[in-house]
Amino acid sequence: MSEGDRTISVTVAEEGNGSRVDAYLAENVDDLTRSYAQTLIKDGRVTMDGKVVRSSTRVKTGALVEAVIPAPRELSAKPEEIDLDILYEDEDLLIINKPKGMTVHPAPGSPDHTLVNGVLWHCRGQLSGINGVLRPGIVHRIDKDTTGALIVCKNDTAHRKIADQLAVHSITRKYRGIVSGNLRDDTGTIEGNIGRNPKDRKKMAVVKEGGKPAVTHYRVLERFGKCTYCEFSLETGRTHQIRVHMASIGHPLLGDTVYGPNKCPYKLEGQTLHAEVIGFIHPSTGEYVEFHAPLPAYFEDLLRKLRGNEITQQR
Repeated sequence: MSEGDRTISVTVAEEGNGSRVDAYLAENVDDLTRSYAQTLIKDGRVTMDGKVVRSSTRVKTGALVEAVIPAPRELSAKPEEIDLDILYEDEDLLIINKPKGMTVHPAPGSPDHTLVNGVLWHCRGQLSGINGVLRPGIVHRIDKDTTGALIVCKNDTAHRKIADQLAVHSITRKYRGIVSGNLRDDTGTIEGNIGRNPKDRKKMAVVKEGGKPAVTHYRVLERFGKCTYCEFSLETGRTHQIRVHMASIGHPLLGDTVYGPNKCPYKLEGQTLHAEVIGFIHPSTGEYVEFHAPLPAYFEDLLRKLRGNEITQQR
């Protein structure tokens, strides 16, 4: 093992007996895809009961499978001149209205045209370094196809103070979204731990065991019969929280092909979800501040279409 490498150990459960080792690792280790498991196996980094395996090796009940994960190689994000929609800026932070389709930070498969690339150009090196060279200034994130308000920290002190508020769930976060179907109640609360979907490790799910506690409040704004316009308030900030919680009660977000139907209505590109409000204690002034991101054009156009084509009952 090299410095920075880590070893993941999995004891094969009875229901996994006879599975290919690459498939078993992908199904039972978070954030490990089958293709990456095959790469580790090819490099001789996976053993079963101490013996190096092949991808075709079948696991046995009770066997100890170990995979040595190499230390990550951080890529340097490059500044790019991107037209950012900045809602607010001072010496400590930026509030950016992220557009649909923009990834927050670079990844090996998409190193360019991310929000981080644009922020690096705009801030000229004045960013928090706490999250490393791939996530400078990034204290939280929203999904690629979710729009709206995002905090970017310019220095480590601001980053730590905002992160502390996120950790205790004291930051105000309100979203607007349109869900499939007609919600029965005008208001409601969904509680359920969120973790990796045991049947598909690339997705999140409400899980009975493990996971992290999550609470989502919703309020109906308008009804369109086949779909419902809602406001969501978060007590927690889990991965895909609103998308998973609404899908768990049978009302996935309109356009969400991951947690809902695999076809998007109205020519949508991904879920109809917008981070409208973010509020927090300012890291320098100590005063509560709140910022509102206007709905994107596609969202407004969809609302006009729904209001014009279907019977609407406003709440």
